[in-house]
Amino acid sequence: MINIRIKKIICKYRSRYDSVRFKLAKRGLPLGRNEKQLLSLKNAYFGRRVFIIANGPSLKLINLQLLKGELTIGCNGIFLLFKDMGFLPTFYTVEDTLVAEDRCATINSIRETTKIIPNDLRYCIKPDADTIYINFIRLYTGFPKFTDRFESHVYWGGTVTFLNMQLAYYLGSREVYLIGADHNYQKPAEKDQIDKFVITSHSPDLNHFHPDYFGPGFRYHDPMVDRMEKAYVKAKDFFDKNGGAIYNATVGGNLEVFKRIAFDSLF
Repeated sequence: MINIRIKKIICKYRSRYDSVRFKLAKRGLPLGRNEKQLLSLKNAYFGRRVFIIANGPSLKLINLQLLKGELTIGCNGIFLLFKDMGFLPTFYTVEDTLVAEDRCATINSIRETTKIIPNDLRYCIKPDADTIYINFIRLYTGFPKFTDRFESHVYWGGTVTFLNMQLAYYLGSREVYLIGADHNYQKPAEKDQIDKFVITSHSPDLNHFHPDYFGPGFRYHDPMVDRMEKAYVKAKDFFDKNGGAIYNATVGGNLEVFKRIAFDSLF
């Protein structure tokens, strides 16, 4: 059996290969199923508003069932809310390696929502009819960057929400509403294990909508709010300059980069 380290190396080069495929396609090379599916999403929802569902505790303060029938992007552990929501998000994303590894069994079982997954996570997030892989660039100079060529490459921004904003633009939406973005994290409990930037939880999660989100046994990266905020400013500037807007419809929280709007007023 190929070990995880080798699988990661294979995925890294697969990501570069897929990026080159788009360039060669202009010279006549036929695209594969994954590339065709990805290209089919470009401006597929032009003119539609989109709700990006983050995972803060404030999600418990709103009626998520109001979003049924809306264009939605969920991420990470949002599947813990599927039953209460009464619907699946239109798109599901994950880009954090620890979340992908620890939750791969559940993520691989998700059906009837389009999963947008970085190529370098192929070693744990398996291909299926609902999964589309992207060329996700984790290390680059000039952080942060926002792509207008999602089919070619997508930039990391310290939070999966930044990926979701790039996806929203690619889908054609210029009216984006962010919910559950509390932008506020309590320090790990004393009994949680910390190894550099990786924290292994031994206590209930207080920073997300469910205590099992990063509950005992699950790993997560130390959230760096300042870095996230730089990415959010970049996303705001990009939308502002390209005829769009991102609004913060979160109840409470500390994110003030985007103009505030009351969630209930949108329905």
